[in-house]
Amino acid sequence: MTFSIFRLLVRAALTSLLVVSAAHAQTATNSSAPVKLRIGYQKSSTLITILKARGSLEQALAPLGVSITWNEFASGLPLTEALNADAVDFSADVADTVPVFAQAAHARFVYVAQEAPSPGAQAIIVKRDGPLHTLADLKGQRIAVTKAAGSHYLLLAALAKAGLAPADVRISYLTPADGRAAFERGSVDAWITWDPYVASVDKAPDVRILANGEGLASYQRYYLASSSFAAAHPDVISIVVAQLTSAGGWVRSHPDDAAKLLAPIWGLDAATIERANGRRSYAVRAVDAQNFGEQQKIADTFYRAGLLPAPVDTATAQRWNFTTKRAETAAVSTTTPTTASGG
Repeated sequence: MTFSIFRLLVRAALTSLLVVSAAHAQTATNSSAPVKLRIGYQKSSTLITILKARGSLEQALAPLGVSITWNEFASGLPLTEALNADAVDFSADVADTVPVFAQAAHARFVYVAQEAPSPGAQAIIVKRDGPLHTLADLKGQRIAVTKAAGSHYLLLAALAKAGLAPADVRISYLTPADGRAAFERGSVDAWITWDPYVASVDKAPDVRILANGEGLASYQRYYLASSSFAAAHPDVISIVVAQLTSAGGWVRSHPDDAAKLLAPIWGLDAATIERANGRRSYAVRAVDAQNFGEQQKIADTFYRAGLLPAPVDTATAQRWNFTTKRAETAAVSTTTPTTASGG
């Protein structure tokens, strides 16, 4: 009987050992499983486009076993809708208006980084010989703009400055490509858009810039990530933003080379691209509360215009802290200001 008990104990021990070994093997398999990073971007996502073209991001993330897929969108709103639907993990820069709409839709995302203001990188475009010479002249006019884009906020801000309401103009919500086509064939009287679309037409002999964002909209562009991906892969977020920061510095210090790299990708000549890039800051930084204030003004403006279903409190949004490597409430900083260079 004693021998039988001993045999049972040995068998139980062996069974436990096999279970533990299997668990360890499973854990090792899970930890070594490749990470897939799905990036959404737009034509205006300059820095991401440069990283994609140069293969820089793949190289930087290779030690972590990360593979990347790239998904292009016509504008920021469908990009953030894809982020909310778990179709992408990381959103290249979108205008400051876009995350407000995402927050209104209860999307689970975190503000990862932002580019410093570039108010001159969007504009209200009109015909040179047309009757529109002041913002007040927009009353009753047909205007093409992309819904929820930074240019949409520029329109609302311009109307407010002129003492006009959205109902005082006829708005057509069009993608940048469709907006340009409508403007060129005379179907609309003004087209409001952003670079590089502005630069693609601003030197045309029949075009005039009625106003840009100076004094109206600061135009900060934000990088976003899904909350779940950022929480699970903070080191990936750090590397991506470090690469974006580096690319921004390269564009500013090598404008000719950047324009030549982007020319065949964008289908524009290098001079046009260099002019467009000159109006963007490309200064990537962490999202600190002091740089976040305009988000509430944007949210309130769209709500008053009847474009948001309910008020949005942007202070409750989530932003990424590069020191703690986690998301925190946008209005609260638990550490000293952090940089967006990773670490």
